[in-house]
Amino acid sequence: MMKEIIKQHEEKMGKTIDVLAKELAAIRAGRANPGVLNKLTVEYYGAPTPLPQVAAVSTPDPRTLQIQPWDASILRQIEKAIQTSDLGLNPQNDGKCIRLSFPPLTEERRKELIKQCSKIGEDSKVAIRNIRRDAMDKFKDLKKKSEMTEDEVKDAEQQMQKITDKYVKEIDGIVAKKGKELAEV
Repeated sequence: MMKEIIKQHEEKMGKTIDVLAKELAAIRAGRANPGVLNKLTVEYYGAPTPLPQVAAVSTPDPRTLQIQPWDASILRQIEKAIQTSDLGLNPQNDGKCIRLSFPPLTEERRKELIKQCSKIGEDSKVAIRNIRRDAMDKFKDLKKKSEMTEDEVKDAEQQMQKITDKYVKEIDGIVAKKGKELAEV
């Protein structure tokens, strides 16, 4: 029973790391990164559809993204979605594809993005700690129901703490790597 609870909560922590990685990939550095378009949705036949499902996104050079829709009739919707997004990019539509040019980052914008990364990292750490707390509560409930002894609860809590520390350290590493990447651009 104890191992199942630990395993379930460790999987949740792993998913938190995945979400963190996706969120940090969406933060635009000075380089063109197709990940910044993953959250963008386009109105396609009346349904909001993620941009990567309706177009091919490529990087012809380090500062440019090229969006080639599979259906040319949605070029306008893609252009509109980019303009209304918080990306701060101006799309250039040539009738066949859309090009996005990424300007070099200013020092002020760079610092702002690093702060944003740190905040996302802190939010992820809070999520990890909440998962740990949930597991600890389950252990205590099992102890109340006499399904676990006090020693088993202590062991389980120590294991959960080790797992939590491991994931918090991983989050710190991921955020530091992204911060370094932003600082170098």
